Amino acid sequence: MSKSLIFDMDGTLFQTNKILEISLNDTFNHLRSKNLWDKETPIEKYREIMGVPLPKVWEALLPIHSKEVREQTDTLFLSSLIENIRNGKGALYPNVREVFDYLKINNYSIYIASNGLIEYLDAIVKYYSLDKWVSETFSIQQIETLDKGDLVKSIISKYNIKAGAVIGDRLSDINAAKDNGLIAIGCKFDFSQEDELEHADIVIDDFIQLKKIFTETKITLSN
Repeated sequence: MSKSLIFDMDGTLFQTNKILEISLNDTFNHLRSKNLWDKETPIEKYREIMGVPLPKVWEALLPIHSKEVREQTDTLFLSSLIENIRNGKGALYPNVREVFDYLKINNYSIYIASNGLIEYLDAIVKYYSLDKWVSETFSIQQIETLDKGDLVKSIISKYNIKAGAVIGDRLSDINAAKDNGLIAIGCKFDFSQEDELEHADIVIDDFIQLKKIFTETKITLSN
């Protein structure tokens, strides 16, 4: 009997906050150099909307800028993020490796479903050797609707998942679980919001708690 878990990446497995400010400052410094921005870097605004697809990020952060400027900004930001990942400035959350080892030993199938772009996710997976545990990583780029629920649905369809859980820090993850009949586990980490976590079936504030959840509770995750 297979047991399937679908993890979000940013703010769930990967401590995006460690490279977010650096990369965002790099990006907006470039905009300033082109006289396209004259305010402070909107870091807090980004934190509020963290978890939405990048095209929507730039619509929110650059509402009066052209589509061309947003696309150029997106490219710059992505390049900066990847460079910082490869330079070791990011980090996985504490206990991710330990929990993944435990899950693998106990025959859980692990997937990643992220609103991050393919190239960005690939950089994280490669740097931290996540493919040692993760069966496949899915990007929102693979779904026309840019909807996390549809992305999770595609994973369920491809791997014939009948039951399982989605683990993530934002409402998009919780809704993706609910929309697909899976358990929603909310992560009370850096970018999470209390009003969103209220919709989760279970909330954790440390990754290590997943071991206890899957050993001591009566949650059924088998197909």
